[in-house]
Amino acid sequence: MDVTVLTGPRSPATRRAVRDGLVIAGLLFGAYLFLVVAPVSGTFGFDAFAYWHLDPSAPYAQSAGGLGAFTYTPVVARLFAPFAALPWPTFLWLWTAGLIATLIWLGWRSTLVVLAFPPVALELYHGNVHLLIAAAIVLGFRWPAAWAFVVLTKVTPGVGLVWFAVRREWRSLAIAAGVTGALVAISLVLDLSLWRAWLSDDILKTATGAPLDQFSFGVPIWLRLPAAALLVAWGARTDRAWTVPVAATLGLPILWPSGFAILAALWPIAARRRGLTSDDIVLGRPIDPELVRPALA
Repeated sequence: MDVTVLTGPRSPATRRAVRDGLVIAGLLFGAYLFLVVAPVSGTFGFDAFAYWHLDPSAPYAQSAGGLGAFTYTPVVARLFAPFAALPWPTFLWLWTAGLIATLIWLGWRSTLVVLAFPPVALELYHGNVHLLIAAAIVLGFRWPAAWAFVVLTKVTPGVGLVWFAVRREWRSLAIAAGVTGALVAISLVLDLSLWRAWLSDDILKTATGAPLDQFSFGVPIWLRLPAAALLVAWGARTDRAWTVPVAATLGLPILWPSGFAILAALWPIAARRRGLTSDDIVLGRPIDPELVRPALA
């Protein structure tokens, strides 16, 4: 027997070894963040702090990337405002628990594999909403109203709605747009001045590439967003649902490293490709990793 059949780069044993090695490396990275970086730098919950600390009367005073910077729409500002009533440590641990629960929902028995993806560990460390966006995208295939969360937080990842338009799923598109529009309309009545501040302080700074206080990938949004729209349009025509979270990630207003945590949505989407029902995916029934693995290969 030719030993290259067993030891070649495409052999199952080699693939498993590479996969397991990458998982271990990713988990070690996560452990390093929480056990080494966090005690020294004191930046655990850096992004979550903005959700707890925001001033409902002037939430957009801080530029994106700075400590306490809140950049989401006034709808979400009102949603997060009550969190300030909690002590900061209580809010941080409750928020982190919610993110971990979302991660488990997305990964199930393969949660450790998803956790080993470095942007996911960064997301848990900083406490942003990218994992929640990943969950909303997965839910949005069945319940399009979930897209309201995507649009009302990061806005431009809503490019994923091109999926419904190209596939002529007008009812789903109407639900997503209708729920989002209704929330915006109510918010405009209640918080018109905040909308003016958001448009001037957040949208214009992002569009003009204002300097940031943190590292981000410097590809401008005006270049990434059309590419994201083309990608998801192609995916809609060829029935490749994985293009939706990829396009949403590409379409982020600022491409932070932790933003790639949106790609955690690829796991349940891959499960659907293996013939599992939408109830298995959306309602959180356990997913057999052996069914999913070939779809991710």
